[in-house]
Amino acid sequence: MARRSRHRLLLLLLRYLVVALGYHKAYGFSAPKDQQVVTAVEYQEAILACKTPKKTVSSRLEWKKLGRSVSFVYYQQTLQGDFKLAEMIDFNIRIKNVTRSDAGKYRCEVSAPSEQGQNLEEDTVTLEVLVAPAVPSCEVPSSALSGTVVELRCQDKEGNPAPEYTWFKDGIRLLENPRLGSQSTNSSYTMNTKTGTLQFNTVSKLDTGEYSCEARNSVGYRRCPGKRMQVDDLNISGIIAAVVVVALVISVCGLGVCYAQRKGYFSKETSFQKSNSSSKATTMSENDFKHTKSFII
Repeated sequence: MARRSRHRLLLLLLRYLVVALGYHKAYGFSAPKDQQVVTAVEYQEAILACKTPKKTVSSRLEWKKLGRSVSFVYYQQTLQGDFKLAEMIDFNIRIKNVTRSDAGKYRCEVSAPSEQGQNLEEDTVTLEVLVAPAVPSCEVPSSALSGTVVELRCQDKEGNPAPEYTWFKDGIRLLENPRLGSQSTNSSYTMNTKTGTLQFNTVSKLDTGEYSCEARNSVGYRRCPGKRMQVDDLNISGIIAAVVVVALVISVCGLGVCYAQRKGYFSKETSFQKSNSSSKATTMSENDFKHTKSFII
């Protein structure tokens, strides 16, 4: 009896050692099966199946979610935490309303007594949750000058798998290869369907219009509201006219200053200031003289 107890204790210690080292080929342990990948659309149903022998009365089942830390999903015949609303079907977990936070790697562990001791079997399931894109954020400049480089940006952070992007002008889809389009459109743009950028190498007045972007993946698609971009030509004649007007104003001011100097307006003002200061000096000297005279008397 004591010998059998020691043998069982040795098997238990070996079990925990093998689980800790991640090696499953020891006696009494089944090698892990090929990992399952379960794909589910967000807010729909997902079933995590544990592919082990049929459940018996003496079987003990545990489900764990793996990650930076291991958390129990099913323990002591009770669903734990966020999985309390799920349902157990034999060894399997049925999640009725899966969300993106449920994505990850799960492991079921089934232990049952055998003639050689405690037997442990494991199965790993990876749950991937597909998420439709949200309304993408679109950056479209309201105005631009003809001949310049202009870039429009579109981005979505929700979709899984990562969405691809398509740009529309005035409700009409822009081709990824602009050279295949009509001759009435500017063919100098470059569209990146992965990053969502639309770049005009030399924007022209033909590019004036309302732009919107669509993010699409295998689950769904969303489009941002249209934004108008106005492209104007650079007004060369207006710039030249403004320069001419400024030059004329400077010339007129210069001629006015020269005319004033010739007429002696600036010199008269100076002589007036000098005579003013000399009269003040004379008055002060007379007052000082009177004051001195009265002091002597």
